[in-house]
Amino acid sequence: MTFGSRLSRQFRGATAVRVLAVAAIWMLTASRAHATDYHVYYLGGQSNMDGYGRVNELPDELAGPVDDVWIFHGNTSPDGTPVDGKGTWAPLRPGHGVGFESDGTENDYSDRFGVELTFARRMKQLHPDRRIAIIKYSRGGTSIHEAAAGQFGCWEPDFNSGSGAGAGVNQYDHFLATLRHAFAARDIDGDGSGDRLIPAGIVWMQGESDAAYSEEIASAYEANLKRLMDLVRAALRADDLPVVIGRISDSGQDDDGQVWDHGDVVRDAQAAFVEQDVRAAIVTSTDDYNYSDKWHYDSAGYIDLGRRFAEALDAVN
Repeated sequence: MTFGSRLSRQFRGATAVRVLAVAAIWMLTASRAHATDYHVYYLGGQSNMDGYGRVNELPDELAGPVDDVWIFHGNTSPDGTPVDGKGTWAPLRPGHGVGFESDGTENDYSDRFGVELTFARRMKQLHPDRRIAIIKYSRGGTSIHEAAAGQFGCWEPDFNSGSGAGAGVNQYDHFLATLRHAFAARDIDGDGSGDRLIPAGIVWMQGESDAAYSEEIASAYEANLKRLMDLVRAALRADDLPVVIGRISDSGQDDDGQVWDHGDVVRDAQAAFVEQDVRAAIVTSTDDYNYSDKWHYDSAGYIDLGRRFAEALDAVN
């Protein structure tokens, strides 16, 4: 059975068309003559994947570029706007946290960082013979359940909002656009020779928004996460691509001592997803992190979380 027929049996209609369009670009990339293979990892989710670590708090050994690692960071956009995902392949350096922007030609770096810095460094230590590349697209506040989208957006592929050119566009569409742009590049490292991108893993940090509304929404998280991860795997043309997720945690900085009212339900759903998926793992060290505000980890947390993600993803391979 071909990849396209497997996809059409599982996801029908517009969702399958979207994924197949990206798969076609991926197959063109995979088949071209190449000089260098890059193992590429997708980083996605909401604000704790965006990254709120402060660049000026990085230790000296993490403050510079990461040698021989390239990143394509898709421009974040709200639902109901024309598909974006613009970016450009560039050497990994600090500044890919919240506030990062790209117009598709140049990157505008922020004063924040996320897990990408230590994830890449640790993955290089674990696989010194492997060239590493990262595709990142995330958006703060976003949910998977459409009823929890609020003002931030939703990853449910069939969620509809907006009008005109942005009608029906959601976070999954912006993610697919990011993949299209990233895989369309023939030479990501600029050395004059074509490169091949080999999908190697998914890192997902999200779930807080799905825990904020109702028990019903939170209870649907396991099924919604499974569907979305299956679709992300399909878009990357690898049914068994390893996935590592970060367990949501709570700062307790709310009047009732709990920011995410249904956080325990989502945490249980995350554990259940991993238990049912032999190619998935969960990072639980988030419970030990300090916070820079009521929602986001401090710089030390992001530094540790990146390393933990790399180790967990390596272990599930």
